Amino acid sequence: MDYFAGLDISMDETHVCVLDREGVVVRESKAGSTAEAIAGELSKAPSCHRIVFETGRMAPILFHGLSQLGLPVVCVESRQAYQALKSLATHKTDRNDARGLGHLARTGFFKPVHVKSLQAHALRSLISARKKLVGQRVTLENQIRGLAVVFGIRLPRALTAAFIDQALKAREGVAGLSAAMRGLSAARTAVMTAVAAIDEDIRRMTGASAACRRLMTIPGVGQLTALAFVAAIDDPSRIRRSRDIGAYLGLVPRRYQSGEVDYVGGISKCRDGRVRTLLYEAANVMLTRYKGQLKLKDWAFAIAKRSSMRKARVALWLAASRSLCMRCCEMGRSSYRPKASHSRR
Repeated sequence: MDYFAGLDISMDETHVCVLDREGVVVRESKAGSTAEAIAGELSKAPSCHRIVFETGRMAPILFHGLSQLGLPVVCVESRQAYQALKSLATHKTDRNDARGLGHLARTGFFKPVHVKSLQAHALRSLISARKKLVGQRVTLENQIRGLAVVFGIRLPRALTAAFIDQALKAREGVAGLSAAMRGLSAARTAVMTAVAAIDEDIRRMTGASAACRRLMTIPGVGQLTALAFVAAIDDPSRIRRSRDIGAYLGLVPRRYQSGEVDYVGGISKCRDGRVRTLLYEAANVMLTRYKGQLKLKDWAFAIAKRSSMRKARVALWLAASRSLCMRCCEMGRSSYRPKASHSRR
């Protein structure tokens, strides 16, 4: 007889529920939220044909850890699981959630999701950390400007040595302002040092990656955009067609259709918003900074004439993502052959 398991994962402990083919509970227990502890608890029950748990912060490390231990784990979208679990139990508890996930594993009424590799998550963490530090640097600089302008000193916008010199001059003769300027200046210096270290890591990683070097041959695509795109795609073999990348990154219009109502709205904005931001910036650079001749650029300007420049950037953004996907897939799959219409773009 086949057996199935559902795992409701939290930071400290995981609820485990094992069911048979008929839906009868065979074993319910708790374990620590580590791959070894969960595998040890599952070893006390009959061998499971399928083990299901939801996406979450602990999902990547547990998925890859349990997979390495030879367990047939499947990760499902938490929003889909929420709708199913809501109809299976009246009370929302970790025990009931584990039992509901066990029923999902038994019935097969779920759509598995791809769990990115730990290396892809590490790249995303690096990019997110840089974004946060850059935001902190801007906040500190604005705070320094705000304090200095009260005393009649307007600081320059450029990040030069004159910035710090004028900020420190603003504190002369004012006791309270002296400590504030000194602390903010030291914090800004530390943040800029951390950003420079991250930029060096990004430069080294893109230089060592053949996929990133190939992606940077596209006008407007720099090191940060290439690295973020590679981290978002992770495994190019799972992208069957280049046009699928638009839906994956949330670049296609959201649609609602019911009866006589058929509404097409803005883009769905699914998945990684940071990648969409970088692609939008790359499209803007291609339109405004790149001086070479490109058919794709002329096509975007034609859209801008009959619509708006913003929509032209989004359209170019989508087309550029398809081109990025094709180049990334060519690096990941030697058998990949884009269609002629795609290759022209």
